[in-house]
Amino acid sequence: MSNYKVDITGLNTSEIKSLTHKQNIELFKKMQQGDKDAKEKLVNGNLKLVLSILKRFNKRNVNLDDLFQVGVVGLIKAIDNFDISYNLKLSTYGVPLIVGEIKKYLRDNNTPIRVSRSTKDIAYQILKFKEDYINMHGREPSPSEIASFLKISEYEVGYALDSLKEPMSVSEPIFNDGGDTIYLEDQIADKKELNTDKDMMISLHRAFNKISIRERNILMERFVIGKTQSEIAGKLNISQAQVSRIEKNALSKLRKLIK
Repeated sequence: MSNYKVDITGLNTSEIKSLTHKQNIELFKKMQQGDKDAKEKLVNGNLKLVLSILKRFNKRNVNLDDLFQVGVVGLIKAIDNFDISYNLKLSTYGVPLIVGEIKKYLRDNNTPIRVSRSTKDIAYQILKFKEDYINMHGREPSPSEIASFLKISEYEVGYALDSLKEPMSVSEPIFNDGGDTIYLEDQIADKKELNTDKDMMISLHRAFNKISIRERNILMERFVIGKTQSEIAGKLNISQAQVSRIEKNALSKLRKLIK
């Protein structure tokens, strides 16, 4: 691993040494046996992993000393939850946890979310498969290839990987085309309200049948099936920008028809 030029107060980052995968595993075994110094050695021996991630946030107007401390918290969580039985590199497992911890700090959103053991197991298996696949084929496997290998659905693949990401605030902006900003909370259905506002549902159903089949299909795939604009564009052999325009026009038509 190369030297990372990240200035941390009181720390000469260029002199930090990194542990090998074999050394990490040996220390994990000692930690499991009750060696109290093993965990500290694991943390100190993997600080460059945190520093490498900090480079992504170097241009932000934030205190890197604070981000480093937060990143170390993420590293410690990765070490505490790491399972050597999966024969996975600590860096492969640790990166999403460290990045997630830093992003949660930047968003001031530290809501704890518990992930089930079964989901955690699947996430480990996916990370291990991706690591082996990249080494063998030189590219990342597709969701369908991962699902086929692990004999699970693509939905389970996405769900397990999402469990490693940081929670998103409902006030998170998700779209802005130069006009009104759309926030995540705008896209979350109020099931209680939907159960009572039957007139709105009837109006929406009628309006939906008045737009073109193409517009209807794209809205179904986007908001019911949950596909991305890129996935739809690939399926229809058009650009993502075209999908975005069709989606925007269809939503505009629905709003006018419902009024």
